[in-house]
Amino acid sequence: MDYQSIITIEPGKRSGKPCIRGLRITVYDILEYLAGGMTEAEVLADFSELTVEDIRACLAFAADRG
Repeated sequence: MDYQSIITIEPGKRSGKPCIRGLRITVYDILEYLAGGMTEAEVLADFSELTVEDIRACLAFAADRG
């Protein structure tokens, strides 16, 4: 998956951590929710501005870093 159009890094936002589409939601926030047992559906319900593609981009980003 090409996540580069979804995952953004801005020095002044969230201390330069990778965020989703310029929002203040970081990749690490989403990964922590998923690792903590939340389902994709639960994450999407809690963050209406996110899409399934956003979550998949977070996973792809993490896989490339791992």
